[in-house]
Amino acid sequence: MPLSDTALLRFLNSVHPYDSLPPVELRELAPKFHLIEAPAGTQVYTLGENLDGLYLVHTGEVEVTDENGIPVSNLGPRNSFGERGLTRGGRAVTSAVTTTDSLLLLLPAADFHGLMASQPKVARFFDRRRPGSPANNTLATMRVADIMSRPPVTCPVEQTCQGAAQLMRDQNISSVCVTQHDQLKGILTTRDLTSKLLAQGWPATTPVADVMSRDPLTLSPSALGSEVLQMMMEHGIGHIPVVQGDALVGIVTQTDLTRFQAVNSGELVLTIARATSVEDMARATAEIPRLLVQLVAAGNRHEVVTRLITDIADSVTRRMLALAEKTLGPPPVPYLWLACGSQGRREQTGVTDQDNCLILADGLAPGDDAYFAQLAKIVCDGLHHCGYIYCPGDMMATNARWRQPVHIWRSYFRNWIARPDPEAQMLASVMFDLRPIGGDHSLYGDLQGETLGAARQNSIFTAHMVANSLKHQPPLGLLRGLATIRSGEHRNTLDMKHNGVVPVVDLGRIYALTGAIHSVNTRARLEAAAATGLLSPAGAQDLLDAYDLIAQTRLEHQAQQIRSGEMPDNYLAPSDLSDLERSHLRDAFVVVKTMQSAVGYGRRLLS
Repeated sequence: MPLSDTALLRFLNSVHPYDSLPPVELRELAPKFHLIEAPAGTQVYTLGENLDGLYLVHTGEVEVTDENGIPVSNLGPRNSFGERGLTRGGRAVTSAVTTTDSLLLLLPAADFHGLMASQPKVARFFDRRRPGSPANNTLATMRVADIMSRPPVTCPVEQTCQGAAQLMRDQNISSVCVTQHDQLKGILTTRDLTSKLLAQGWPATTPVADVMSRDPLTLSPSALGSEVLQMMMEHGIGHIPVVQGDALVGIVTQTDLTRFQAVNSGELVLTIARATSVEDMARATAEIPRLLVQLVAAGNRHEVVTRLITDIADSVTRRMLALAEKTLGPPPVPYLWLACGSQGRREQTGVTDQDNCLILADGLAPGDDAYFAQLAKIVCDGLHHCGYIYCPGDMMATNARWRQPVHIWRSYFRNWIARPDPEAQMLASVMFDLRPIGGDHSLYGDLQGETLGAARQNSIFTAHMVANSLKHQPPLGLLRGLATIRSGEHRNTLDMKHNGVVPVVDLGRIYALTGAIHSVNTRARLEAAAATGLLSPAGAQDLLDAYDLIAQTRLEHQAQQIRSGEMPDNYLAPSDLSDLERSHLRDAFVVVKTMQSAVGYGRRLLS
């Protein structure tokens, strides 16, 4: 049904960049838009055809696909599309089809070009939206799902080694996954056959269960290719099964990796994996700022950049642990080194300190802690030497409080949940971001599940955690302004960490707590909250978009500082942004503030 002039003006005034136009010019522009009713399944345009103009979604949804028919965008109200084709000769570079009954607004091509020529703010907006050369699809940024061999070749545990060898010969592969009732039990490689079966003189009829590598290291389809490379290099393996939940869905081998190159982060991980001293690792980590600049300049999304940078920290930590054990000898009991903070969430940038702890197996004998105190000192000192500075709050395994047996950790969490005083809230916030790095991962599995379950059932604790999470507020001022720091060294800047990404990190943690979500990465938590219904689809998309803009702006700021020869920090001067960039950033902060208000309202209901 047609829109009234008043409704059309109100709508355009709520959409960037039209809300930046003077009222008189917006009133002149509005009648130029044509209204198009497009039922679900309407082909708006196809790749290569001449475009009639710029499209703007008023209601409904539109799917945009590339030349291979792969979806690249799912657009909703207030999203524009078609501008790339209009600015590249007038032919569509994608295809677009409505997925629901939709109402579209079309600004004819001539009017679009006239608007771009006469309104610099509009031109800057669409120039910013048009991506330049796409980032290279390197191993570092590819998902495992795009690299792995599917389906994996399998054999049952009862199979003989001769039968498995014949299967590998016939399939021209160097490994086979061993399953029982569709569950992965192990992996058998040609190296297993030579180093175990042939070298020991065992008969060819030996069951594969006696020769295979049991409980092999695995990855999920959503893992990055860099994690494949890191795992292979650190553990000296060439085959990694890929599992989704309990299901085996693929395998990645060294042969699969020959199609990809992880030039920068891969080289650093390899150097670290082979390092024999702290100095070797420090030389590698000194390249992280240059890596950050290159990754940002290549157009990689913030979650890819931070994950690659965190992978390097993980590799350094594990190598430090190996060197410490070489110095001290085998540990007296099993242990698990965990990271929290940004490393735990896989969100490290160019500015970071270390936050870590140790979980020790129960049954620690008197005097055993001396070994782990030395191990913690070696690792934490080494991390500091490599640029991961000591935690100002002493949240490190060198502090005996954070180096305890499992039963003590269980009591920590139990007491924090039962008596949520301010310190308990702060500590619980930090410790809910724990992620195992090196050692016996089983020491944490049950503890994490128990803690999430207990926390979710305690409404008083949850309410206190929500209140604690609202202490970090987006930097919103009056009259559509941004509230900058008023005094001190960073006067007139925005703290893009504590007032930027941290409010979203805190929201993600609350959703994980209330939904018993095991992920610790913020974006993964938000996506899981949407999938489980904790967030509405629209609310989740708004919050994800806001988080992406805030986090990306922070990374770009740090990259620019590094390029300028400065030390990267989290303090961004709004004057360094264009009017449009400031407007977008403020809108993102408004979304975060709105979601905080919603969470806060829920807390009051629980109290």
